[in-house]
Amino acid sequence: MVTRLTALAGAVPDPELPMVTLADLGVLRSVRRENEEGPVVVELAPTWLGCPAVETMAEDIRRTLRAHGVPEVTVRTVLDPPWRTDDITAEGRRKLTAAGIAPPRAGGPVFVGLPAPPVPCPRCGSTDTTLLSRFSGTLCRALRRCAACREPFDHVKER
Repeated sequence: MVTRLTALAGAVPDPELPMVTLADLGVLRSVRRENEEGPVVVELAPTWLGCPAVETMAEDIRRTLRAHGVPEVTVRTVLDPPWRTDDITAEGRRKLTAAGIAPPRAGGPVFVGLPAPPVPCPRCGSTDTTLLSRFSGTLCRALRRCAACREPFDHVKER
């Protein structure tokens, strides 16, 4: 039963990046029952502390599980371990690229003072890209432009 509920909760689309699911994004930490008759407990790790989408994710999970016969669903936000961009699955990275959003570089954050590796354009693959704005539609994305194809694109920032 828990495996089916995990699949249902994991299939919920991210409210800010609807081309990826919560499982693709790696924010779904666990789905369990605390006892045979108790509520289903879902744990989510926010992509950013204070992420405004967490409440929407929680409500979407509750709605989905209730539609599949689960009367009581508790969604908890967990901060330990913190979500990292390395938690995005290979399928999630593929879906982001297909939607024209550069996925975060593998290997975690880029530290200040070190030259950042290039961010390839999700449309043409060129690494000749420039940062236009540190923030895009959400706090977790930056706006970049490709010099080769001249197209702007979002980049999910490393964390």
